[in-house]
Amino acid sequence: MSRNLTSALQAELAKQALAPIVLVQAQFTSGTIYVWSGVGSVSWNGQTWLGVGNLGSISTVAEATEVEAQGIVVKLSGIPAALIAQVLGECRINAPVKVWLGAVDSAGAIIADPYQVFGGVMDVPEIDEGGDTCSVSLHVENRLIDLGRARERRWTHEDQKIDWPTDRGFEYVASLQEWDGQWGKQGSGIPGGGTSSGGGSNAPHNPRYR
Repeated sequence: MSRNLTSALQAELAKQALAPIVLVQAQFTSGTIYVWSGVGSVSWNGQTWLGVGNLGSISTVAEATEVEAQGIVVKLSGIPAALIAQVLGECRINAPVKVWLGAVDSAGAIIADPYQVFGGVMDVPEIDEGGDTCSVSLHVENRLIDLGRARERRWTHEDQKIDWPTDRGFEYVASLQEWDGQWGKQGSGIPGGGTSSGGGSNAPHNPRYR
């Protein structure tokens, strides 16, 4: 599969001596955090990224030939036990998370530009308690997982008004269940509505079928 890599990053990846880095952007209730796998702070993409060094890790970012939702796990260790409640309280399911893979040069500067290898949403975090410190594993799901969720929508007049408040294309759907006429000739009418005289309909155009 072709990658949209910059020429500078392609050249760096082709070298025998490589200094790869990972950058993670995650949204919490108190704001968005920007961390990277090195030490100290670096600037990239208009943000200051804080280094977590070996206190942070990320699972393998897998690819498949089929359309399926494969998530990752972002782990942060060395968190003081007193702060664990605050960390968990700021995690929100479905908050966005992005991960980039990049490299730094001999001076420690980020080579333009890191490649985004994953984008998804937060799931339920897990805690691994130790003595004085703890670790939090944040499960991040691929957005494709949303395809497996049921859609609670109905072909009704009320549901249609959610997206199109003035549309009347489904106005007689409920009353049609009690209609005793026949298409093509005068019927006894639709309860609460008009009568049918032919196969056409006087209902407005339904925007769902545009």
